[in-house]
Amino acid sequence: MLKFARPIHPGEFVREEYLVPLGMSAGALAKKLNLPRTRIERIVKEEVGLTPDTALRLARFFNTAPEFWMNFQKAYELETEAMKIAAELEKIVPLEAAA
Repeated sequence: MLKFARPIHPGEFVREEYLVPLGMSAGALAKKLNLPRTRIERIVKEEVGLTPDTALRLARFFNTAPEFWMNFQKAYELETEAMKIAAELEKIVPLEAAA
């Protein structure tokens, strides 16, 4: 059976690695990004994921690359889906083992 670690939501990362150390609220970050407060609040509550728009804004503000943020989101989605369909994935015989 496949084993997966708990996927880390990008919102958890924003909250724990940026907002908490900076002593910044989600609302304050939203204001600096010119976004509705609710968008950042929902991301850090792990209710929604990052969009390309948000990734571009986070990258600009935190001096990172937008790909960093989008890769984080993609990894979270892949890991989450892999956990959901783990039993189905186990039934698939890899090509090299099928011969």
